[in-house]
Amino acid sequence: MNESARIKLRHIIPSVVTVFAICAGLTSVRMSMEGHVEAGLYFILLAVFLDAADGKLARFLDTASPFGAELDTLADFFNFGIAPGIMIYHTLYQGTEYANLGWLATLVLAVCCALRLARFNLSSKGEEVALNKDNFFVGVPAPALACLALMPVFMHLYGWENTELPLLRAAYIIGVGLLAVSTVPTFSIKHASIKRSHLPMAIVAFVSLIVCLMVYPWPTLIAGNICYLISLPLSYRAQAKQAKELRDRDTRAPD
Repeated sequence: MNESARIKLRHIIPSVVTVFAICAGLTSVRMSMEGHVEAGLYFILLAVFLDAADGKLARFLDTASPFGAELDTLADFFNFGIAPGIMIYHTLYQGTEYANLGWLATLVLAVCCALRLARFNLSSKGEEVALNKDNFFVGVPAPALACLALMPVFMHLYGWENTELPLLRAAYIIGVGLLAVSTVPTFSIKHASIKRSHLPMAIVAFVSLIVCLMVYPWPTLIAGNICYLISLPLSYRAQAKQAKELRDRDTRAPD
């Protein structure tokens, strides 16, 4: 066999993790259709974790490739566009008089997720890449989109299942989808850093978050979504300030 046709086994590890993420998303769909909503949500959260892990592994092992990038995009579309939509429809709308409205909202969610991922893949030039390099995403990223869209399900499991707000829920889901395809800058934590003196507090905060997710998962996720939504105007102001500083620096720079 030609040596150039061989690859090292470490090159396939990130793709294997991505395949496991697809399996988690597909299992979530099965759980949703069988009525096991909580189990389905846990599998979506597992897909979120695996989505973060495969990228980290690819960079750590220096095995990033176009194949892995395309596979990751397909996984993101299914796990964060299709699986949450099916869960929302089966949990909140199926069998009700607002079933068509709920289906429309989930269609918008899936289409917006697909459009965002397609734009991300094609954004090799222009403003979107500049924002990403400056620690900002353009619009809401796919994992955050799924978590935000599932807010009504979190509330349903937390005890608000008797609150009949189908129209408001549908409007919220559509609005979240539109945020994904918007040009609103959102914070990215990929390159976030903290001072060494704050490391103990950061560890305590992280452990506390994990414990809260284990003990009180739904109120914790609801609070996290609310904090994320509150951060959107803050990220917009932060990016505008950063862009202004860059323009001022370019203006002062000698020719």
